[in-house]
Amino acid sequence: MSICVDSWLIFAVAMSYIASIGLEVHVQLKTRSKMFCASPVEFGAEPNTHTCPVCLGLPGALPVMNHEALRMTVLTGLMLGCEIAPTCKFDRKNYFYPDMPKNYQISQYDMPLCTNGSVPLHDLAYPKDAQKTIASPDKEVHLVRIHLEEDVAKSFHFEKSTGIDFNRAGTPLMEIVTQPELNSPEEAFAFLTSLKLILIYGAVSDADMEKGNLRCEANVSVRKVGETGFNNKVELKNLNSVRFMQKAIEFEIERQIKAHESGEGVSQETRLWDEKKNETRLMRSKEDAHDYRYFPEPDLQPLAVTDEFIEAAKREMPELPDSMRERFIEDYQLGFADASQLVSERALAEYFETTSRHSLNPRLSANWVLGELMRELNASGKSASESLATAEDLAELIKTIEAGTINNNQAKEVFAEMFATGKPVAQVIAEKGFEQVSDAGEIEKIVDQVFADNEAQVTAFRGGNEKLFGFFVGQVMKASHGKANPKVVNELLRSKL
Repeated sequence: MSICVDSWLIFAVAMSYIASIGLEVHVQLKTRSKMFCASPVEFGAEPNTHTCPVCLGLPGALPVMNHEALRMTVLTGLMLGCEIAPTCKFDRKNYFYPDMPKNYQISQYDMPLCTNGSVPLHDLAYPKDAQKTIASPDKEVHLVRIHLEEDVAKSFHFEKSTGIDFNRAGTPLMEIVTQPELNSPEEAFAFLTSLKLILIYGAVSDADMEKGNLRCEANVSVRKVGETGFNNKVELKNLNSVRFMQKAIEFEIERQIKAHESGEGVSQETRLWDEKKNETRLMRSKEDAHDYRYFPEPDLQPLAVTDEFIEAAKREMPELPDSMRERFIEDYQLGFADASQLVSERALAEYFETTSRHSLNPRLSANWVLGELMRELNASGKSASESLATAEDLAELIKTIEAGTINNNQAKEVFAEMFATGKPVAQVIAEKGFEQVSDAGEIEKIVDQVFADNEAQVTAFRGGNEKLFGFFVGQVMKASHGKANPKVVNELLRSKL
């Protein structure tokens, strides 16, 4: 009983506090070359093979801005409803780390490229166990800014030494900064999930946290219900997955509540998430912006973002998940849940549309994509774009089912083989011997033979025992080795019995 009481007290104390969470999301852009030089961007390349005097910070090397990185950042701003600055500039952010070859980072300080905007949080973006208890449905999280900068190198810590790979140094990086409007770890999870989807739809980033092309830091503070001011915030680093971010924020909220309740208070500091111990630990006291000694980058002129440039970016705006979901509901008569699941991955949405267009049956196409295709994708760890069974192949399979050539159970077996091998529908059906017999004359011969072999059951059925109908269906299908068209079988049995 005391455990239940203690749990209730902890819950009651937590409910008397409000968490305020802001995220800083670093997004590596999907460019072929780095931000200020022509060195290629390639994940997994041999360490220190994609470098040059500019990204190594050698004396006399001058930066030249990547036009494609600017376009992608403006496109991201437009997708998120931001205001695009008519003029922006780059600044030097000065600090020393081993992975900063120049001892400064070229970034944007007081004149960022994009400001304001928002990211919508949708039900399916939340963790599955939280989707039925969403505190603020259809919430939008507002942004402070999106600015463009260069990434730093990557350190590798070995048992007795540290190695640095400068391949990543200079990679184009967007920093997306939110207002402190997130109030729970689940909302932070939903924000990052929603943002990743938009970035992938816009083809501006792969947004793969495992590859490091999307990284996140969280600023967390708590205050009692009714308090208007914010307490000291803590910055959380080393959040290399959406799930770890959620767990780190959960731990930090609980830690800060305990500190306030005990009268210790919370210091403004930076903490690391220790995934082995499932806790945050102190890294350093928090720096303020002035510690970085920003000043305008002398080797890059201020940049004018023209109306023509913005209009060109607008023409490349993709259909975003929100509008695509509404179109699927209206055009294909799908339910909200099915449409939401289909647009949760761009490749999946494209696969469905192609299947639907070729099969001319949107409802059945959705059922197969969300059923058999998703089952195979989940089992293999692949995305829809990697499926050996193409959308056109699935459409052909659906037509085959509708034509009565094979039944639904056979079709599932055929699709599994198509997914595994990439073989076309007709070949798999022929190899498995699944070609259905639909000729009424051939099936009638089988029916007559079944009646002759089971006269007692025929008499019992005609005497009123209609439960035997399933018996006759089974006998005919067995005699035909599963090849008889079930629809024709049922019709013949009804007429003859």
